[in-house]
Amino acid sequence: MSASIPLVKDDKLSKEVRRVLISLGAAAASSLLTYIIASGRKEPEVKPVPKPVKKDDREFNQSLRIQFIEEMDRENNLLVQELYYLDSPSCPVLRVPHMLHFLPDKNFPIIVSPLSGDSRFRSIYGGEGFLPDESFISPGSYTLSMASFYPKEPREKALSLLKAGPRKHLYFRPEEVKAAIATCGGLCPGLNVVIRELYMSLYYNYRVKDVYGIRYGYKGFYSYEWMKLTTDKVRDIHHLGGTILGSSRGGFNLDKIIEALVSKGVTHVYLIGGDGTHRGIEVLSQEIRRRGLRIAICGIPKTIDNDIALIDKSFGFETAVEEAQRSIACARTESLSAENGVGLVKLMGRNAGFIAMHACSASRDVNVCLVPEFQFDVNGPNGLFEYIHQRLKRKGHCTVVVAEGAADGMRDVKLTSNVRDPSGNLKPADIGVYLRDGIAAYCKSKGMEINLKYLDPTYNLRALPANSYDRQMCAQLTQYAVHGLFAGFTGFSIGLINGRTVMLPLSEITRELRKISKSSRPWQRLLASTGQPSFLNDENHYAGLEH
Repeated sequence: MSASIPLVKDDKLSKEVRRVLISLGAAAASSLLTYIIASGRKEPEVKPVPKPVKKDDREFNQSLRIQFIEEMDRENNLLVQELYYLDSPSCPVLRVPHMLHFLPDKNFPIIVSPLSGDSRFRSIYGGEGFLPDESFISPGSYTLSMASFYPKEPREKALSLLKAGPRKHLYFRPEEVKAAIATCGGLCPGLNVVIRELYMSLYYNYRVKDVYGIRYGYKGFYSYEWMKLTTDKVRDIHHLGGTILGSSRGGFNLDKIIEALVSKGVTHVYLIGGDGTHRGIEVLSQEIRRRGLRIAICGIPKTIDNDIALIDKSFGFETAVEEAQRSIACARTESLSAENGVGLVKLMGRNAGFIAMHACSASRDVNVCLVPEFQFDVNGPNGLFEYIHQRLKRKGHCTVVVAEGAADGMRDVKLTSNVRDPSGNLKPADIGVYLRDGIAAYCKSKGMEINLKYLDPTYNLRALPANSYDRQMCAQLTQYAVHGLFAGFTGFSIGLINGRTVMLPLSEITRELRKISKSSRPWQRLLASTGQPSFLNDENHYAGLEH
């Protein structure tokens, strides 16, 4: 026999069960009623307070998202694929503005680059002006700003930068493009190479018929007749120094420049210049966007001083360093050929001493190198003048190289200048002349007559044709600038980061100037070569007289 479990028979227990079931039913009914009421009532939408975007804020800005990006042809249009990735909040790449950000078009067509091979052979091997498929930039490509990391250094410290290069699908149709090119600021080796390569890339690679040169920088847009460039005009200019367009500082007039661009029907603007020029490009780019104009604009960084932050180096720098060594060699020859001979060379470097540092390191014959980044004393027992005097007593010769802005580093003497260039930049006081006279006077006060020869090769460095290294860099940067504008990117500058060409937001170029770091290996290698002390009277020094 098996015992069966009887149903609840106890009246007290039966009442308790009924009570629990009634309570559960009431709770369920109450929840259902609450849901029905809530469904028919719209709660007020709570919008989050937007985070203010500062000028130096690199975080994702929702205002840079492209409208209708979800409706565009991402399956077949590689450019749309790239923009979709770049517009994602999770994308690490620094945003570069695109024409579609302020001129949205959900029916954006597929425009195949004329560089794309029209046969299987060309699409694989390239040649004849065509590129193989694998040479086009793939959507999602970027470059890191740092090539190496210290232990425990976070990967996030490196910036992710948009890789430059040809896109297979374009924003601009080649037949609708009119381009304008201008060189701004001071002269620099390679300017004519940039002009030539811009024209060649536009005309031969993209078949653009209307390419104009603007005379004398920004003011040429509204003050001079535009020069229509042709193959005959630019064919051999890469062998020449200077710029066939002329250059100048200042002359920036926002309204007049934009009116000129609109009246001429320009769609591409290429501006070659330094940090001041790039600040102007940033203002132009913002105004073009505000007005909704179909004009793309970019900068090609140019600074002979190599003081633009982030990029590896600017074109023309290597040529300037190479020429500076010749002047140093002449100064050393003069110092060795005279009793108590001193060779003094002043090199370019208003805010940074990269030319002086690299030229001295390459020369290996310099005894003293002075740059704007580091302080020093000229007087006193451990000052510069006494150091040179002691060296002449021991060695009989001394070669000194000084960057033009090094007066900023003198602690015990203040040289001032109230002269400004047309861009408003304060010109540095002439430290070369001061040292020339000061070294001679100090040594004479010590009973020593010296033979000092002073060389200032400033204009020799600026006006040279570019050497082979800089010519290759000019060609690479300019071609990639053209690729970037044809893809519809705008408001960017082109530069080398760790040997890779990238498109940089203009804010990165104008953020700060590059300076020599006292702990950098190039500077420490230079100190090992010259053997110089710090020239500070309140520090312990080693003599360094045997170098």
